[in-house]
Amino acid sequence: MALKQSEAKDMRTLAALAEPNRRLIVELLRSGPLTVGEIAEKLGFRQPQASKHLKVLTESGVLEVTADMNKRFYKLRVEPFRELDVWVNSFLQTMTDRFDKLDDYLEKIKKTNKSNNRPKR
Repeated sequence: MALKQSEAKDMRTLAALAEPNRRLIVELLRSGPLTVGEIAEKLGFRQPQASKHLKVLTESGVLEVTADMNKRFYKLRVEPFRELDVWVNSFLQTMTDRFDKLDDYLEKIKKTNKSNNRPKR
């Protein structure tokens, strides 16, 4: 079964966020845009290491880059996180439905067992 375009984007986002150092960068950028140098310094990375992770996050659509003079600022994009939220919530709804059905089934069994265990007169 082929993935829809939105599902493919979700998978790219998940793949980018699967690496722990990239998640650290995302957490750091929650407070606002930073340059590669600031990110490297705050996380104790070498600049090439930070740049490599920023490239992956940018190409996956998690980050956007803006230039200001000779500095490039990296900031989070909200869209990939909204898309992931919708995707995750679709699973939550499926699981809730399954648990509701299980609850109904267990209640039915409980009632059946009670009626079978009544003393006969």
